[in-house]
Amino acid sequence: QVQLVEAGGGSVQPGGSLRLSCAASGHSSDSYCLSWFRQAPGKAREGVAKIASGDLIRYADSVKGRFTISLDNAKNTLYLQMDNLKPEDTAMYYCASGTYGWCSLDAAYYNDWGQGTQVTVSS
Repeated sequence: QVQLVEAGGGSVQPGGSLRLSCAASGHSSDSYCLSWFRQAPGKAREGVAKIASGDLIRYADSVKGRFTISLDNAKNTLYLQMDNLKPEDTAMYYCASGTYGWCSLDAAYYNDWGQGTQVTVSS
């Protein structure tokens, strides 16, 4: 069973930075699909970034150039470095584990989720 625990959320002013972390256990170290999603109140869950085996990385257009996803295999920890944050980035952020062959930014392909961490960007 995959277990995911997020940390690192908080409040920041526009233009600021935050780094989210997700302690992941129970997933394959050889063929993995780990992703970050976010959900703002009243909106659907949105894929933000994904990383799969072979360093296959993809970002949502809305965060390209501002967010960086990375995986520390030695620590079994997934990260999301978020720079130049905007008010529209305000949301609950979740990490998720999916199946390598079906790795996408569509939440429907994920069965294992963390509890979420809140990010608020406001002046």
